[in-house]
Amino acid sequence: MLEVYACHPENSRGRRHAEAPAPTRNDFQRDRDRIVHSTAFRRLVYKTQVFLNHEGDLFRTRLTHSLEVAQLARSIARSLGLNEDLVEAVALAHDLGHTPFGHAGQDALNECMKELGGFEHNLQSLRVVDQLEERYPNFDGLNLTFETREGILKHCAQRNALIIEAQEPGGVANRFLNGTQPSLEAQLCNLADAIAYNAHDIDDGVRSGLLTLAQLEEVPLFVHYKSITLSLHPALSEASKSRRLLYETIRRMLSDQVYDVIDVTRSNLNQHRPRSADEARKAGALVAFSNAMAASVQEMKSFLFKHLYRHPQVMETTDNAQTVVRELFHAYLARPQEMSSDFAAREETPRAVADYIAGMTDRYAAREHERLTGRRLFA
Repeated sequence: MLEVYACHPENSRGRRHAEAPAPTRNDFQRDRDRIVHSTAFRRLVYKTQVFLNHEGDLFRTRLTHSLEVAQLARSIARSLGLNEDLVEAVALAHDLGHTPFGHAGQDALNECMKELGGFEHNLQSLRVVDQLEERYPNFDGLNLTFETREGILKHCAQRNALIIEAQEPGGVANRFLNGTQPSLEAQLCNLADAIAYNAHDIDDGVRSGLLTLAQLEEVPLFVHYKSITLSLHPALSEASKSRRLLYETIRRMLSDQVYDVIDVTRSNLNQHRPRSADEARKAGALVAFSNAMAASVQEMKSFLFKHLYRHPQVMETTDNAQTVVRELFHAYLARPQEMSSDFAAREETPRAVADYIAGMTDRYAAREHERLTGRRLFA
């Protein structure tokens, strides 16, 4: 059922450590299963998306976000004849390296490591699956296929790409140096990530009380689908049904973004006609929004940045989160024995500290900070 330009498991570039094939699963299915059973994946349930985990039971976490990305990406992949198993594996693994406290934690850890190579959560996700997971007797990491690892490394600074390329010539970082694209499946996961982000951040923002439906009148894309919803369901204009109005508007907005990606990508594929996954990598970014949809999505992202991500209440928790990460980093750097023994024993102490903190959940980081400093910054 796969198109010629999809990643076919029998044509995979393989794993870093050779393994016998599984009798009932292809290589990309095995990757997905290894990710789901990993320690890092379980930790995502207690890692921040926008709102800290303790702020409410119904807000998205990194885990629920990853599941939503996987659902959207699989739906689009099926329509385009791409490999759903690979798409699911990449979607479920793309945030494994995220720090506690979301982007606030990442920014703080990057600042702490700026003289030592910095910190990128995409690169950290690759470190998790290549090195930090300890589940197998003969190798570190999960030993995933090239194609899954390629999709996980969504972004990579050139200095880090050069380091990876020296260790793995022609490997997952090569495209950041030669200007080619990742597989169509990886491109798809990148867009599905953006679609999921915007939709669920609007939902969580309204649920939290930090955004209102009135404020969302500034977002043309949201207004368009809200108008369609009210024309079909006028009873939803009642204040008591605002939640249903929000859900139906978001649902329609999500669906049309999905259909837009499918239509544009099909057109691009018909134009370039790649005959293999490798030809698709050389053809530029083929999985894309239309220009009009891309502009509308950017308007929505700008609105969310201004009214949600920079909201005083969110910024207060952001400031506290960055303080926790910075002070944890310096405390462990001064006293590595305070970390678990396997991290404390490593020779590269700053990177070991960064790995240790990045693997923490929000609540564990807060508890550790209180233990080491005697101060409680979160309720």
